[in-house]
Parts: sequence; structure tokens; C-alpha cells
Amino acid sequence: MKKLSINKDHFRRGLTGMLIILGFAFNGFAQEDRKYIREGNDHYEAQDYEKARQSYLKGVEANAESYASSFNLGDALYKSGQYEEAATQFEMLSQTAESKTDKAKAFHNLGNTYLESEKYEESVEAYKNALRNNPADEDTRYNLAYAQQKLKEQQQQQQDQQDQNQDQNKDQNQEDQDQQNQDQQDQNDQNQDKENEQNEQNQDQQNQDQNQQNQDQQQNQDQEGQQQAPPPQKQGISKEDAERLLEALQNQEQELQEDLKKKKAKAKTTKVEKDW
Repeated sequence: MKKLSINKDHFRRGLTGMLIILGFAFNGFAQEDRKYIREGNDHYEAQDYEKARQSYLKGVEANAESYASSFNLGDALYKSGQYEEAATQFEMLSQTAESKTDKAKAFHNLGNTYLESEKYEESVEAYKNALRNNPADEDTRYNLAYAQQKLKEQQQQQQDQQDQNQDQNKDQNQEDQDQQNQDQQDQNDQNQDKENEQNEQNQDQQNQDQNQQNQDQQQNQDQEGQQQAPPPQKQGISKEDAERLLEALQNQEQELQEDLKKKKAKAKTTKVEKDW
């Protein structure tokens, strides 16, 4: 893969011309900030980007209008990984640069800074602005294609993450709904159990009340039966006893008739003597 261009070499060519212009216009200031720029470049080549940043910053402080010091300061911030500060610096330079060439360089490095920060959408826009000011810059064109690819991957990743979140939310919602349904079913079952238990208790109570009522009624009937007992019924006699009793009565009747006959006969034969 082609290495991203920081446009450092392009800047150096511009830096030489910048120093010549500043040398004629601001001799005193140019001499001082030029010293800090050379010092910063030495640290930069030695990859001591923190010291390079400090030297370029001194150059800016010595001459606030030194475009070269400000540009190299943004470059050192980028190399030291301070992308947010570097982006701020290059954004400012892209607005203050007077030539299209300088604007293109500032936008190119701004695009690189956003690219390192994975701000691919901002990076794409910065590279496009660089090409608007310098359409012939092939490094910027390559970086733009690379940033567009990374942006596409980022958007796809975000879409996949969104879809995954939606699926998770859908699953979670379904689990929540299932849990609610289960809780509701459990509650219904619990209520039904309570209702059945209450019905059983009510039925048992009704049975107890009915049994008690039946016992009370039977007790009342027994008490009434004792108070109003019916007269004892005559016991019946057998057929043989009845015949013997009838026969005895007939014999008694026959004996009585015979006695009467004897008494009548005796009365007829008795003479009555006159007492003269």
C-alpha cells in the first residue's frame, strides 16, 4: 500500500521561497524566526518531534505572520500524534494561505490529520478541497481514494453495528415480551389456584353447614318424637291361639246353657204345698 503523503517535501520547496520573501520585507523578524525554523527542522529530521514543535512555536512567537513556522508547527504536532491540535493548526492555515498552492498543502495535511483520527468524512472533504486548489497533486488524489474507501468501510461497519443492535434490541424485546407473558401466565395461574382454593374452602364450609343443619334437624325430630310418643299398639295373636280362645268361649257358652236348662227343669218338678 502506498504510504500516505504528509507533503513535507512540497512544504520545504515552498519554505525556501517564503524565507526569501520574508527576508526582504521583515529582515529583523525573518532572521529570528528563520533560526527557530532551521533548529526545528534539525529536530524534525532527528525525529524529535516534541523539540521540533517547541522550536517552531518559538518561530511563531517571534513572528506571528510566519506562515512557514505555523505550517511546520502543524507538521510537528501531526508527527507527535497530537492530531486534534494539528487539525486546528492546518484548518487555520487553510483559511489564511494566500496562494492556491499553500491552501492545497494545508488541506492535504488537514486531510492526513483527520485520516489518522479516523474522521474519514472530514478527511475526504479536506482532500477534495486540496484538489480544488491543486488538481494535479497525485498524492492527494491517492489519499482521497484511500479515505473514501475507509469511509465506506466505516459506514458499512456502522450499518452492521446498527443492524446488530437492532437484532439485539429485537431479541431483547422478544425476551422481555416472553418474560412478561410468562409472568402474566404465572400470575393467572396463581390467581386461579387461589380461586380454586377459595372455592374448595367455600364448598367445605357449605358442606359443614349442611351437615350441621342436618344434625340439628335430626336432633329436633328426635326430641319431638320423645315428647309425642304414640300409644303402644296391641300385639297380635296367632291363628291357633285365636281358635283355642274361640273354642273356650263356645264351651263356656255351652256350659252356661246347660246350667240354665237344668235350673228350669228343677223348677217344674218342685211342688208347692199349700199352708192351709
